[in-house]
Amino acid sequence: MWKPNTPPTGTPSPEPVRPVAPTTPGVSSYEAAPVRPAAPTPTAPAGDQATIGKSLIVKGEVSGSESLYIDGKVEGAINLPGNRVTVGRNGQVAASITAREVVVLGKVKGNVSASDRVDIRSEGSLTGDVIAQRISIEDGAFFKGGIDIRKPGKEGEPALPLTAEETAR
Repeated sequence: MWKPNTPPTGTPSPEPVRPVAPTTPGVSSYEAAPVRPAAPTPTAPAGDQATIGKSLIVKGEVSGSESLYIDGKVEGAINLPGNRVTVGRNGQVAASITAREVVVLGKVKGNVSASDRVDIRSEGSLTGDVIAQRISIEDGAFFKGGIDIRKPGKEGEPALPLTAEETAR
């Protein structure tokens, strides 16, 4: 007769080993379970990122080769070509910004030049001219200034597709 709850004879079925979390007196096993880290925020890049905290004030030129998150105050110039500059909700920037990508959640007064894109989020404010390939302004954001959309390619020349003859050269 067949019994569904017993393993077939002759082949012992090993019981899988299950790790047991260490328990602390007074703490349930649910509370002692390991906690997974939160998903990264969309404004945080995968690589290195420097941060200017809420209580910091920078006057002068900021330049470098890593992304920057600003939650404090910056006055002067920010030059980070090839990297992302994110102005956090508490960030106040009175500077010209040159970067690959600029994300504005706080307040920016100054011209912005991005080789790729500029994002002004709903709680962000940008007063100044923008030069970029792409720009995104969410509902509720404040923007006052001019926009110059630059196509990728050589400076001063429009980017045109190459003909078959030019590609063969």
